[in-house]
Amino acid sequence: MTAVLSVVFAVLAAVSNALGTVLQRRAALIVPQSDTFRLRLMLDLLRTPVWFGGILGVIFAAVFQALALVTGPLAVVQPIFVLELPFALLISGVVFRKRMSRQGWFSVAAIVVGLGAALAAAAPSGGDLQPPPALWVLALASCLGAMFMLALAALRRPVGPARAVCLGTAAAIGYALTAALMKSATDTLDRQGVAAFFESWQTYGFAAIGVCALFLLENAMQAGPLVASQPALTLGDALISLSLGVTLYNESVRTGWWLAPETVGVGLVLLGAVGLSRLETIRQSGGAAPRTAPSSGSAGATGPAEAPGAPGSPTGTAEFSET
Repeated sequence: MTAVLSVVFAVLAAVSNALGTVLQRRAALIVPQSDTFRLRLMLDLLRTPVWFGGILGVIFAAVFQALALVTGPLAVVQPIFVLELPFALLISGVVFRKRMSRQGWFSVAAIVVGLGAALAAAAPSGGDLQPPPALWVLALASCLGAMFMLALAALRRPVGPARAVCLGTAAAIGYALTAALMKSATDTLDRQGVAAFFESWQTYGFAAIGVCALFLLENAMQAGPLVASQPALTLGDALISLSLGVTLYNESVRTGWWLAPETVGVGLVLLGAVGLSRLETIRQSGGAAPRTAPSSGSAGATGPAEAPGAPGSPTGTAEFSET
């Protein structure tokens, strides 16, 4: 029963995060764009009402994620977040009034079937409740170092898909590390109470790194199309989280001949992700904002998300199609 609840909460978290991502992406189209990281970006977004809807989705996702992590292994919960990619595209179709092509539905089915097959074959289980300090040091150094290097690589690239991929991957590492810290903190809350929760360094660690990951994600969504940043985010989060679950929490996965169906499942997920990344959906309904975007995030502003037929416009004529 506990395992079922963990999966249910993880799926709800993926849906909530997908909704938050689409709404945040729409907000990112309105605010001004820059070649460098802008702290003012967050202030601009605060003046954009749709951004608050996105943040509400993120908050619900965090709650569901915490409930999933306290009831199940990290190696089970986080890979389910791969479902965020098809959910994001499906929700985007509703928000931007676009229809999904047949190939798009095949890609969604490949991700769902592949994820189910991979998790069923791997059957992650067990694990320690609290990793030793030495492993925390190694995990923090590795993940934070990789995030820093990817952020530097992104700054050296112009606005476009390559930059979005670098920032999306950096955000994915941040979210995976946040989940690992959150699992430790929620276990402390469950076993030792509220006072111990607020005395735990992991509590402040997941809050701080989560904010950094959110900042990187906001910049990733402004740097290029969602089809570039979203696969890097969802697939990267799943793979890094699986690695942290095995190495940090000592969770076990089945090996031997089980590697064959696991590989097939992962291959289906990758095939589906590549298929979805080829869709023109988000590129036409949520492409990078022009550099001439107005600074105002008010509803009356004439921005790319409101110009009839423009990228990001609900009234645009583009439909879901493959390149």
